[in-house]
Amino acid sequence: MALGEDGWVRGARQTPSPNCDEREPGSAPELLVIHNISLPPYRYGGSGVEQLFSNRLDPAEHPYYQGVYQLRVSSHFFIRRDGQLLQFVPVGKRAWHAGVSSWRGREKCNDFSIGVEMEGCDFEPFSEAQYRTLGALSRELRRALPLSAIAGHEHIAPGRKTDPGPWFDWKRAQADSGLGF
Repeated sequence: MALGEDGWVRGARQTPSPNCDEREPGSAPELLVIHNISLPPYRYGGSGVEQLFSNRLDPAEHPYYQGVYQLRVSSHFFIRRDGQLLQFVPVGKRAWHAGVSSWRGREKCNDFSIGVEMEGCDFEPFSEAQYRTLGALSRELRRALPLSAIAGHEHIAPGRKTDPGPWFDWKRAQADSGLGF
């Protein structure tokens, strides 16, 4: 796994999302934000997340999709249960993953963060393969970017978001990445 000068990670399956824009001049990623997602909810391995992030989610495919297909969201990365890494947005661009958010008094976390979606939910542990991929990814990103902290969506949008949830192993993620809160 290696981050190229173009902002794409070699070794990740690249699926470009239109749901991104340029970062503000002089703004660099300082925060790694961990999320969880599964589409349909609690089902793994399907194409729903990729379709959502590329604006191709069919509302007729599943009843849940009728409420989310129109969203324009993305994340930089998505780690499947088997550890496969997908990338939707180059790290130099702003992915639309955090929404209304703040970290250490700074609002609009999308401006200064990298979003990583873990395939999962708030109600069960993540896989060993996911933690291995997250560790390798976070070390590579930290090598190339000025990342200084790791947090969950729940930390930057408390009361609004709960992911990655109580099953996420923060001690391991911090140790593997070398990043603290």
